Amino acid sequence: MEDFHPHNDEMIFNADEAHNIVKECIENVLGKADYNHNKVNQWTAAIVEQSLTHLVKLGKTYKYIGTCTVRWENRTMNCVVNVFAVAIIL
Repeated sequence: MEDFHPHNDEMIFNADEAHNIVKECIENVLGKADYNHNKVNQWTAAIVEQSLTHLVKLGKTYKYIGTCTVRWENRTMNCVVNVFAVAIIL
């Protein structure tokens, strides 16, 4: 099987850029908020929606899938976000 080599910048996925976008979205949504179980669904939806919206705005030829989990552990709030990018090659 032949290796795929992107032809231009539009096809190159920049993991650092995606990481920074997601981190900024987490900070915007959670900020200095205290854990509130009643807001977890709202927070996770907002983090995924904002992250994917910003990634799509980069104009890359990818389809994105995102998940988010916010939970309380030992006096700290943890947020885990996964973003998957699938290249669309026609």
